[in-house]
Amino acid sequence: MKPKFSAGRLRTARLFKASLPFLLLSLPLLGQRPSPAHWTLQPSAAKAGPGAEITLQLQLKLDAPWHMYSLTTPKPGPTGGPTATTIRVAEDPSVASFEVYFPAPASKFDPNFNLQTETYEKEATFWIKAKLAAEAKPGPLELTVQTRYQLCTEKECLPPKKVPVTAKIEIVPGAPAAAAAIPTDLKLFQPAAEGPVSGETKPASKAPATGKPQDQPLGTFLLVAFGFGLAAIFTPCVFPMIPITMSFFLGQGSTSRGSAVRQALTFCVGIVVLFTAIGFGLSAALGPFAVVQMASSPWVNGVICVVFFAFGLSLLGAFEITLPTGLLTKLNMASTRGGMLGTLIMGLTFCLASFACVGPFMGTLLAASVGGDRLQPVLGMLAFSTALSSPFFMLALFPSFLQRMPRSGGWMSRVKIVLGFLVLAALLKYFANIDQVLQWGLLTRERFLALWAVLFALPGLYLLGMLPMEGIRRDEELRPGRLLVAILLLGFALSLIPGMFGIRLGEIEAYIPAPSENAPGLGSGAASTPRWLKNDLEAAKARAAAENKPILVAFTGYACTNCHWMKANMFPRPEIAEALAGYVLVELYTDGTDQVSEKNQQLQDRLFQTVAIPYYAVMDGSEKVLGSFPGLTKDPQEFLKFLKQ
Repeated sequence: MKPKFSAGRLRTARLFKASLPFLLLSLPLLGQRPSPAHWTLQPSAAKAGPGAEITLQLQLKLDAPWHMYSLTTPKPGPTGGPTATTIRVAEDPSVASFEVYFPAPASKFDPNFNLQTETYEKEATFWIKAKLAAEAKPGPLELTVQTRYQLCTEKECLPPKKVPVTAKIEIVPGAPAAAAAIPTDLKLFQPAAEGPVSGETKPASKAPATGKPQDQPLGTFLLVAFGFGLAAIFTPCVFPMIPITMSFFLGQGSTSRGSAVRQALTFCVGIVVLFTAIGFGLSAALGPFAVVQMASSPWVNGVICVVFFAFGLSLLGAFEITLPTGLLTKLNMASTRGGMLGTLIMGLTFCLASFACVGPFMGTLLAASVGGDRLQPVLGMLAFSTALSSPFFMLALFPSFLQRMPRSGGWMSRVKIVLGFLVLAALLKYFANIDQVLQWGLLTRERFLALWAVLFALPGLYLLGMLPMEGIRRDEELRPGRLLVAILLLGFALSLIPGMFGIRLGEIEAYIPAPSENAPGLGSGAASTPRWLKNDLEAAKARAAAENKPILVAFTGYACTNCHWMKANMFPRPEIAEALAGYVLVELYTDGTDQVSEKNQQLQDRLFQTVAIPYYAVMDGSEKVLGSFPGLTKDPQEFLKFLKQ
């Protein structure tokens, strides 16, 4: 039997059908709570002449218990912090310049950031003094003041928000002066005196959705780069050239130690200039793309795989990577002219001749810097080349040490072979990024760890003399140094085997594929780890409504090492897993090549003005943001505090 409807219900249904397009257009607004901040802009006079000064009162009223941070709030540091308020007049040909005056904020301790902050509560009035352009055209003028601010209570914060506030005046030639006196208790905000900026709401700069740790200090990266430079000294292409090169510039008519030091310093400058130029070239080539998913790009990872594959086979003796002999011959002839220029050119020649062994170190550093700050490749190559050139400068200061240096021999070939296996192991990490982003499923966790175990075990067996390759004779004595390195490599290879059966591997989890959801035995605490929905926010909202739970959204990535670490090492902890049980959990992947990833990225950008991952947010069933937690943390109490708040 068909249900019966009254005429009133039919009219309601028709009205809903007619208004459906408008409801769909307004859906993006449903995920945002009404702003507790209310702005008004009032000019001092309705009319002003070209070239005149006018004053504008920008009034703010805040709903309790929200507060807003001052214009003089310091920029967030490495540990985070509140977002300072900015007030600027939108760019307009009729406005020549402007100044912003602000009232004294209240100083108070903010539990959200664990800092002493400057804030405004309830209401505040800002004054703006604007000078109209002398060539301003007569007629109506709409002035736009662009505000950007962050609001918080004692328990939660909203993402920073941009709001334009407008007021209208009329430009009339010969109009009386319109400027009003600025109250004496206000202070001039100096940075605003730089001039007008665009009033358009531009997208916030996107943090890189990379797979490398984004909160790694720059100093740590540079220390690693310096260490790579020192390690590259002991490769077969570099180490044997040290005494030869030293003999060259120490014997170039040097009459004093000072002259020899200058020659060595010039030689080192050649090395530093070339490698730093390579880093600068990479930075310039990447341009703005270095901050948008470069480290997750299958193309970028594919190029890295090809380069590492070539270097790995070359180091294992399959072939030799050499630069054109004509180029090296010309550079060598130029270096024989002597003088500072000749020494500088010889430094460049040294770099190119040693590229076959130095390349893997450079490739690893440059690959690690992709997706970071645009200066990171330059600074990384600067630190690397400084370490690589250091022995030449030090031996110029103390030439007697040249006679005490170990001689080249079989140990150089051993370094080359071991390095070849390690380069191939590094290649697998970048191929795993491609496999996970494109969702091929070829390099599963089990296959990845099996290949890694083999690639780390083989150099260990080689150093023990059990793998017949160049550099070790069967009857050669096994010395303690070679034995210890072999033990470390074989021990690491064996430690990977439990991971093939789903056991968690601690810090290594950030760099290997995650176990499948139905993998047997996920390690200690994993049995209580709640299950996550994948790329289905609508299903999470429905479940949240049914179970009366909030939603924990994890904006994550297939190739994101920090995301993998959090899921493998933070979420299975008993206290964290217990807190997660009170949420509906959903993962939204943002670094894939499909439309779902693009949609997830747009959602994160719209709600939080960032696409950095990992990023965690708590929402209710109507997609209203209740709190957020950006980035990686290795402090369980910090993340637990976020979940409980």
